[in-house]
Amino acid sequence: MTEPRIRTEEPIIEEVLDRWGGSIGKDLPAVRGHVYRMFNHTLALADGSEATVRKAAVAAAFHDLGIWARGTFDYLAPSCDLAMAFLEERGWAELSEDVAAMILFHHKLTPCRGADASLVEAFRKADLVDLSMGLARLGLDRSHLAAARTAFPNAGFHRRILALGTRWALRHPLNPLPMFRW
Repeated sequence: MTEPRIRTEEPIIEEVLDRWGGSIGKDLPAVRGHVYRMFNHTLALADGSEATVRKAAVAAAFHDLGIWARGTFDYLAPSCDLAMAFLEERGWAELSEDVAAMILFHHKLTPCRGADASLVEAFRKADLVDLSMGLARLGLDRSHLAAARTAFPNAGFHRRILALGTRWALRHPLNPLPMFRW
């Protein structure tokens, strides 16, 4: 069996995290780990084309950023807006539709379907795998998960998300999990 290939550095992700690191603050190591685990899980579940790598890098870097950059747990639209501005700034508007779908549907509770949904579905699965800390593997090998966790330790990510989510739910009891979609 071949050793899983884990990408430990991606220039797009580094640029986004460097730019927004001040907003993320002390959570940056935890966020960086989650972003890179998501990125690697997506690549393991999708084709390895250059377009896929670019879309996965942008979507992974921005998918939760609204939590910190906009201070909200209702973060899908703010995260998507930040990604769309980044794509426009880079002249990559042709990636907008796929990246927007990846961000907006990464917490969809049912599978993403449709002719162009394979990358969106891979991204959705990648987030669920990481959110469940590998309990839901969804087609990923244990060796891949172990290699990703070794390269990018949790650094308190899940604990921090639980704390932020609990604080949101207490303040918004009628909308405790605004990021979930059917």
